[in-house]
Amino acid sequence: MRALWVIAALLLITGLNGEGRAEDALGTRPLLTIAHKDLHTILPLDCRILIDPHSIEQFLDALDGNPPDWNLVYGHGHHDSDLDDRLFALNRERDAKRAEKKALQWTVVFLWSGELSRYDPMTGGFGLAIGPIFTPTRWGVVRFKPEEVPSNLIVIPDSITRDALRRQLDAGRKIDLEVAMVGRLIPDESLVYDFSHDTEDLGII
Repeated sequence: MRALWVIAALLLITGLNGEGRAEDALGTRPLLTIAHKDLHTILPLDCRILIDPHSIEQFLDALDGNPPDWNLVYGHGHHDSDLDDRLFALNRERDAKRAEKKALQWTVVFLWSGELSRYDPMTGGFGLAIGPIFTPTRWGVVRFKPEEVPSNLIVIPDSITRDALRRQLDAGRKIDLEVAMVGRLIPDESLVYDFSHDTEDLGII
């Protein structure tokens, strides 16, 4: 099962046979359905939907022009005493160059992954655990991060869907979701260039 749930401007989540639909508030919301291809129909017209490598690359092109030379920055790797200094210099230089870019003001939509957890009879809904999605691009691996995410997310399906979901959870099935978040970049903290601690010389944005 796949889903979308929009945080900040909208809330979005999937039903049994589709993806989510949004509501204009945070908190406990009904579980509705919509196809991925129709996501734009429930979002503000000026939203840039960044849910695939190509759209993310276009956004980064507009912000920073071209990817960094990761090999040059990496040097001799995490054991290189100058690596942190090179990363700091790269980030400060890029921050200064993008300061007046119009793309900083764009409203963007990005995805996190999610999973339904236990049923809560008090609300008639399911808890939702979420985390970032890592997207490989020609710029490096990109992960979006919201400024703040509520810790007690609950989604409420209609009675038929609720019973079906409860049966799936009781049977030990994993119910995966996708969480769509809407917002703008924080100008002074818009992009951070770094390296993966798990994979040698892998650039992370």
